[in-house]
Amino acid sequence: MKNTQVIQLMSIVRFSIFMLGITMMSCNSKKEQQLSAIGKSVALFDYFSYKGNDDFYISNPLSGEDYFYNPILPGWYSDPSVCTNGKGDYFLVTSTFTYFPGVPIFHSKDLVNWKQIGHVLNRASQLVNMEGQKVSGGIFAPAISYNPHNKTYYMVTTNVGAGNFFVKTQNPFGEWSEPVMLPEVGGIDPSFFFDEDGKAYIVNNDEAPDNKPEYSGHRTIRIQEFDVKTDKTIGPRKILVNKGAQPADKPIWIEGPHLYKINGKYFLMSAEGGTGNWHSEVIFRGDSPMGKFLPWKNNPILTQRHLNSDRPNSVTCAGHADLIQTKEGDWWAVFLACRPINNQFENLGRETFMMPVKWSEDGFPYMTQGDDLVPMIVKREGAKRDTTVTYGNFELIENFDSPVLDMPWMTLRASASDLYSLTETPGYLTLKCADISATEKKTPAFVCRRLQHHKFECATRMLFNPSNDKETAGMLLFKDETRQYFFCLNKVGENKNISLKQIGEKEQTLASDEIDADTNEVYLKLVSQGIGYDFYYSIDGEKSWKLLCKDVAPSYLSTTTAGGFTGTTIGLYATCK
Repeated sequence: MKNTQVIQLMSIVRFSIFMLGITMMSCNSKKEQQLSAIGKSVALFDYFSYKGNDDFYISNPLSGEDYFYNPILPGWYSDPSVCTNGKGDYFLVTSTFTYFPGVPIFHSKDLVNWKQIGHVLNRASQLVNMEGQKVSGGIFAPAISYNPHNKTYYMVTTNVGAGNFFVKTQNPFGEWSEPVMLPEVGGIDPSFFFDEDGKAYIVNNDEAPDNKPEYSGHRTIRIQEFDVKTDKTIGPRKILVNKGAQPADKPIWIEGPHLYKINGKYFLMSAEGGTGNWHSEVIFRGDSPMGKFLPWKNNPILTQRHLNSDRPNSVTCAGHADLIQTKEGDWWAVFLACRPINNQFENLGRETFMMPVKWSEDGFPYMTQGDDLVPMIVKREGAKRDTTVTYGNFELIENFDSPVLDMPWMTLRASASDLYSLTETPGYLTLKCADISATEKKTPAFVCRRLQHHKFECATRMLFNPSNDKETAGMLLFKDETRQYFFCLNKVGENKNISLKQIGEKEQTLASDEIDADTNEVYLKLVSQGIGYDFYYSIDGEKSWKLLCKDVAPSYLSTTTAGGFTGTTIGLYATCK
C-alpha cells in the first residue's frame, strides 16, 4: 500500500514538473516571439484598455432595471435606422462613411439592450471606391427594412463614390448579399417602404426640380415604385416634398426620408435643417404613398435648436429619426444627437438616442414640442437592463487573444489585413510600419474604435524597436485626415523619444521625452478630463507614470472646429512615412 502511495506521489510530482516545464516553455516561447518580432518594422500591442468616467452617469445612477441611459449607442453612431420582423426582434444600423467594415448591425429583444451581431457590409466587394474618399465620404445613412411578403431584410444606402445601392438577406445574423445598384435613384439617403398590398417603394433626398435650386440647401424628397421580383425601380419618379415643411422659410437639406402606414394614413418623415445645431425632424401625412403629402402644422416633431445653449447636460443637433412600433403596440423613435462638452465641442460625433413617441390630438406622431428636452434617462416599461450593456460609464479591455478583431474595431477604407495580424504573434496585435500615413485617403496600419465618453482613460502596452527615423508607432486620436493627435515612440538619430504630435496642415511636436535607446517596451496612457487630454507613459512596467503633456485641447478634434460627419476614433497605429 505504501509503495503504491509512493508511486502515485512520484507520478504527481513528475506531472507537476512536466506541466511547470510546459508553462515555462510557453512563457519563454511567447517571450521569444516578442523578441523575434522587435526590430522587424512591426509594433506589438499587448492590450488596449478603456474606461468611461462621464460626470452625468456618476451623478445620475439609474433607479430601476427598466430605465436606460441615452444615448443608447454612445460615440459616433450616426443616422440610425431600425426595423422589426413583428416577432419581437429589432435590428438597428448606423452610418460608417469610409470605415471598414461598413454599417454595424445591432439586435435587441426590448429596444433597450442592444448587441452588435456583425456588419452588413463586411466584404471589399460591398464597399467599392473607398480609396481616395475623405473620411466623411463613403457610406451615408443606411436604412434597414423588413418585407413580410418575402420575409427578407433590406438595407439601402448611399456610397458617395459609387451611388445608391441595397443589399438583402433572410438572416440578418449572417451574411448579406452583394450590392444591387440603383442607378435611377439619385441624391442620397434612400429608404424602402413595403406596403400592406405587397407593393414596394423607395423614397430619397434628391436635387431641386429640374436641377435648378433656388438657394443653397434646396432639395426635394422623391418616390418611385420598386419591383421586389426584379430588384429594379419601375414607373415614374415623383416629387413628394419640395424644399421642406415650410417652403416660404427656405428650409435646407430635407433628407433622410422614411415612409410609414399608420392607422390607414401614410406618414412621410424627414430630417431638415442640416446636420448642425439647426437639425430637426418634420412630418407630412397623406392618403397614398405617392402623395399628396401635407405638413403637420406643429412641425418640427423633434429638435433642440431653439433651447438655451447654456443649459446643463445639453443634447444638440437632434434629428434624422426612424420610428418603430413594438409588438405591444407602443411607438418609439431612434435618432441622432450630440452631447457637446461645455456646450461647445462635439468630439464624440453624432450618437444614437431613443425616446417614446407621443401622438397629437389630430393624429400626428412627435417626440418634442416647445421646450421639451431630449431625455438622458428614459423608462421602458417591462424591459430589464442587462449588465453587459455599453451605455453610461463602462470599461473594457481588449487582450488581442482572438484570431479576429472584436466587432467594434475598425480600419479605414479597407480591411488592412495585410498590415495587421492577430496570429503572427499570438496574444498580440501586430502592426506593420506601413509606408502609408493616416493623413492620406488610403488604408493605413490603423486599428481603431469609437471614442464614447468625454471623460475617459485608456492605455496600452507596446513592444517596438524602430529601425530608422521614419518608423513610428503608438496611440492615435483620429478625427479625419487633417486632425489627429499621435502619442508615439520614434527614433531620432541614435536616440528614442516618446512624443506627442499634433497632425494637421503641418505636423507639430507638442512634447517629447528622450528615453534609453535600449528601451523596447513602453506603456502609453491617455486620461481625458473632458476639457483637456493628459498623456502619460511608463518604461518600468507601470510602476511609475511620467506626464508627457497636460491639458491638450480636445477641441482640435471636434466637429465644431474640424467639420465633417464623423466623431473621433482612438486606436493603435504604425507608419514609416
